Amino acid sequence: MLIAIYLAGPAVTAALRYERSLVLSGEWWRLLGGHLVHADAAHLLWNVAGLLLVGWLFVREYRLLAWLWILLASTAAIDAGFLILQPNLQWYVGFSGALHGLMAAGLLAWLCTARDALTALVALLFAAKLLWEHVAGPLPFTAGTLSLPVIAQAHTYGALGGLGAALLIKLWRRAAPPSL
Repeated sequence: MLIAIYLAGPAVTAALRYERSLVLSGEWWRLLGGHLVHADAAHLLWNVAGLLLVGWLFVREYRLLAWLWILLASTAAIDAGFLILQPNLQWYVGFSGALHGLMAAGLLAWLCTARDALTALVALLFAAKLLWEHVAGPLPFTAGTLSLPVIAQAHTYGALGGLGAALLIKLWRRAAPPSL
């Protein structure tokens, strides 16, 4: 879907991207749309590669409905973070924040089941990456490949949303018959 939306052209990107002023004036679809559009082919390819990696690593950790809830929670957390905590952020495009939410949820599932040193190391590296972005900016190997600035806060908000959703799903599974 990300590729199809990109191939639809710049007019679709302009109609869907998160633009704070337009969201505040009632164009609420941009809260979802901004995560589905990309600035250029390199931006899209990074996000598709990330999605393939997250899918390959974690697809078995949750059922489809649970993954959809995690994705929804991640995008909602990003959007709330932008609207409440980032009033100067005027526009945003990309799926990387949502990817961080999916990654956080997958890592939580691994930590709850595997409990081994490698899983702990990967989770620690993921947390270190988020911290690095806030302290030093984007990772060196990604910054030069993109035509737009990396919004590190999107990664953090997405990770927090995905982690929160995964925790709720874990609690739900304990309290109810397996449905997620």
